Amino acid sequence: MLTVQDIDLYYGASQALKAVALEAEKGKVTCVMGRNGVGKTSLLKAIAGHQAIQAGQIFWEDKDISTLSPHDRAVLGIAYVPQGREIFPLLTVQENLQTGFAAIPRALRHVQDEIYDLFPVLKDMLGRRGGDLSGGQQQQLAIARALVTRPRLLVLDEPTEGIQPSIIKDIGRVIELLANRGEMAILLVEQYFEFARDLADDYVVMDRGEVVMNGTGETMVEEDVRRYLTV
Repeated sequence: MLTVQDIDLYYGASQALKAVALEAEKGKVTCVMGRNGVGKTSLLKAIAGHQAIQAGQIFWEDKDISTLSPHDRAVLGIAYVPQGREIFPLLTVQENLQTGFAAIPRALRHVQDEIYDLFPVLKDMLGRRGGDLSGGQQQQLAIARALVTRPRLLVLDEPTEGIQPSIIKDIGRVIELLANRGEMAILLVEQYFEFARDLADDYVVMDRGEVVMNGTGETMVEEDVRRYLTV
C-alpha cells in the first residue's frame, strides 16, 4: 500500500500542497481529480521523487520513501508516467521500452511478451522513432515503458489528455486489467470524469493544494465531484 501522510510541498514561497493525505492499495485504482493548477501533478511528482516535500511522509510497503531518489523509488517498484508522456522522440519504440531496464535487475532486462498483448500496435512499430507516433500511440508507449519495470505501483498523470476516444477505451481496459490482477496499486490523476468514474475504486478530489473530498467509487456523487472540476 501507498500511504501519503499530510505532505506539504512548496515552489519557493508558493505552497502547492497542504497536508495532503491519501492511500492507494494493490488491486485498486485510486483516482485524483480536480481542476488544472490545484496540485495534482505536484502530488504525483512528490510520490515519484521528482519534487521534494517539506513536511509529512510518504510510505510504500511500510518503507518511508520520503527522501529517496526517483531511481531508488523505481527500484522499489514505483513507475511514473508523467503528463505529456515524455517519451524519447529520437529513439525507436524498442529503444524507448529498453530505457525501463535501468530500474530492474540484469536478469529481467527483456520486454515481456505481455506488453505487446496489452498494446499490440507497439509490436508493429518497434523500429519507428517515438516522435513519429501519434499522441495516442505515444501514450501507450509511455505506459508500456513503465510496465517494463514490473511495477507494483503505477502512477499515471492524465493518460487521456489529447488522446482519441478509441485509444482512451484501450487504456482504460489495460488499467482495469492490471488492477484486477491484484498485484499492483494504480494511482491515476484524471480530469475526464467519466473515465475516472468508471475505473475508480477510491477517489480523491483536490482544490487549491488540499484534499476536499474523498471516498469509494461506489459512493461517489457525480454532482458533488463535478463542482470541483468545472471552471
